[in-house]
Order: sequence, then structure tokens, then C-alpha cells
Amino acid sequence: MRIVTYNVNGIRAALKKGLAEWAANTDIDVLCIQEIKAQQEQVDMAELAAMGLRFGAWHSATSKKGYSGVLTLSKVAPDLVVEGCQLADYDCEGRVIRTDFGELTILNCYFPNGGQGDHRQAYKYRFLDDFLAFVQDLRQTRPNILVVGDYNIAHEAIDLHAPKRNEATTGFLPDERAWMTRWFAETETVDTFRHLYPDTVAYSWWSYRAGARNNNKGWRIDYHSLSRSYLDRLVNVQHLSDAKHSDHCPILLELN
Repeated sequence: MRIVTYNVNGIRAALKKGLAEWAANTDIDVLCIQEIKAQQEQVDMAELAAMGLRFGAWHSATSKKGYSGVLTLSKVAPDLVVEGCQLADYDCEGRVIRTDFGELTILNCYFPNGGQGDHRQAYKYRFLDDFLAFVQDLRQTRPNILVVGDYNIAHEAIDLHAPKRNEATTGFLPDERAWMTRWFAETETVDTFRHLYPDTVAYSWWSYRAGARNNNKGWRIDYHSLSRSYLDRLVNVQHLSDAKHSDHCPILLELN
């Protein structure tokens, strides 16, 4: 099973940059897209169909059009789709979509960015705590969980280009990093890329400024967190940095 997570920074813009053709040629079973910035009726469904992924589970923002939103596309129909995490404060921003495939539950998530001021950083911290509690509760009935998406947090110093310079920057704040450590411990999940490649530098997001991507001055803020109970099925994780439909790159997870 090949599962890709990809923050496309606007699905309509990404489609104009060849997203559909890329996806059709990449052999993907499940494509988890974040920050779609669109309602379903605003997207050309024929372009999506060209990907070869017939089924779509949408959760768009209702609080503000052209903002946030997640979409999970798949070759086969999921057994269950659940929009949101049943918390109105976050669900109005279209941040979580759940799809079940057999014994595996996939949560496609777009975590808040705290960069718009103290009020959004406070919102981000609330989301982190409430989402952790939500996943802990879900694990009671669905123990095999894969939580993918843009977490908007670089966990360790290896996960961004200039850690010292960004110690006071949202996305690398001490409390955010501590939450990531707590997340993996309390949900009994593993950062699949770091599990396989403990010393490898790889980034998933680059600023549009100052040629950051060309100079590979980025951050690793997109993850596949997989339940330890499923680790024996983990084959590989790859950052597909040649795909350039967004300021993020897609990440491919392969499971047996």
C-alpha cells in the first residue's frame, strides 16, 4: 500500500502545475492532501479523476472560503469516512478527515500554523492537546492508526536548516517540540521516516523567499505517524522533492 501525504497549498493552483499528471504517474493507493483551499464544487472533478484515484473524502473549511481543508483520494472506497474530530472549533477550519481501510485508520490532518499572532499560537496549542485526546480515545476501538499530514512542527534540530536561529519561531518552539515527543509516546506511534533514517537530513517545506528550496534550506514538518502495532508492515518512506506543485513536497509511505 502506497500512501502519500502532500500539502499542496491550494489544490486549484497545484492542478495548474501538473498535480494530476504527476499523481497518475506515481502509483499511489491513497493520496492525503492538505490545505486544499477550496470547496468540492470549485474543483474540476475531471482533473481529479485523471489521477486514477476514484474515491474522494473531503473536509473543507466552512469558517472561511479559500482556506485550509483536507482531501483524501483513494483507488478503492474506504470502509468508513468521518469528517473532522467532532470539535467545532477545529472542524469549521477543515483540519481532519478520517478514512478506514480494513484494520487501518488513516487520519489526514492539517495542523494549525501559529504564525499569524499570539491568538493563533494559542489556538494551535489548544488543537494539539485536544487532538491528542481525540486520537487517544479513537485508539480504544481503532488501534492501528496512521496520522499523516502537515503538523507545522519540526521535532528535532535535524529537522530544519537553521535550528539555533529558529528557537523562538513558531513551528520550532520548545513547547511544540515537547508536544511532539509526548505525541509519539502517548499515542504509541512512530515517526516513520526518522525510525528508518535516524541520521538523514530531509525537508518537506521550504520558504518561497531567498531561494530556500534551490539551496535546500527547509523544514521537515510533514509526517506519517504509524502505530507501533503496524511497524512490521513498514517498508519505506521517501521525500519526493522533485515534485514541485507547492512549497511542500509529497512524502510516500510504503506498507506491506
